[in-house]
Amino acid sequence: MVLERSANADSSPLALRDAPEPTPGAGELRVRVSCCGVCRTDLHIVEGDLALPKLPVIPGHQIVGVVDALGQGAKRLREGDRVGIPWLFSTDGTCAFCLRGQENLCDNGRFTGFHVDGGYSEAVIVREDFAYPIPTQFDDLHAAPLLCAGVIGYRVLKLSQARNGERLGLYGFGGSAHIVLQIAVNMKCEVYVFTRSHAHRELALKLGAAWAGNAEERLPRPLDAAIIFAPAGGLIPLALQALRKGGTVALAGITMSDIPAMKYELIYGERVLRSAANATRDDVRECLRLAAEVPVITEVTTYPLEQANTALQDLKHSRLDGAAVLQIAS
Repeated sequence: MVLERSANADSSPLALRDAPEPTPGAGELRVRVSCCGVCRTDLHIVEGDLALPKLPVIPGHQIVGVVDALGQGAKRLREGDRVGIPWLFSTDGTCAFCLRGQENLCDNGRFTGFHVDGGYSEAVIVREDFAYPIPTQFDDLHAAPLLCAGVIGYRVLKLSQARNGERLGLYGFGGSAHIVLQIAVNMKCEVYVFTRSHAHRELALKLGAAWAGNAEERLPRPLDAAIIFAPAGGLIPLALQALRKGGTVALAGITMSDIPAMKYELIYGERVLRSAANATRDDVRECLRLAAEVPVITEVTTYPLEQANTALQDLKHSRLDGAAVLQIAS
């Protein structure tokens, strides 16, 4: 499913096209795609919220499939291995960020389904050192959301500084938040979910949330940490207002609407506001390992590849419980 020009997702801008089968270069793998998760970042790409370095482009970066060809020098994985491919496609390994262990901020980072064609297709190319074995506990469909929704959720949970047993607020409840909730419950956190959707509140409570309601509602005690998943800048003052002194509000989105003017007292008291940007390879490995240990249960709604536009529309209009996944190979 190819994006030839950015447009409103409701206009169904992705088109089914034939493309040449890709050939792996040195150190690369070709992966026969089984399924690919549908991410809010895909929605931003399709609708032109992000300046695209490549058009046409095939979106998709929560890819699960099987290695079916090895490029020269690839030897860590073998044909027939099941792997996952996430958002981070490659880094230069030499910039200041890479050298200080922050490869997610690499000056020359390239991203799957953005700089290179992604997983809304039957086959993709990946560098061997950016492909990850999938734990056997997960089938393909339920593994796919872990590769971005899970990974970025895991990273932003770490950045929130939430500790075992603390009170954690989750603002917005989609594919990423429903994974983070399960990890946080495993940490014995008391989790509060803020969402307008009654269906999402019911799912949150089913997965172990202590409370679910509107962002405007006052809690009896302040939160120790909060994560904002919804791309709504207006939630930031509300989250800071609910936060204790010294706590952190972490932002999971790649884009967000404008943050409204707010009183300094909301940030005073050494409260911290910080964003999460991409994820490292260590984040991916740690997330997959932890998800298998919990074990995380991903809620998925499946679509055939040719219904990728419908999946994006359902994501845009919050018609999903959990995550959307395109099923490409049976």
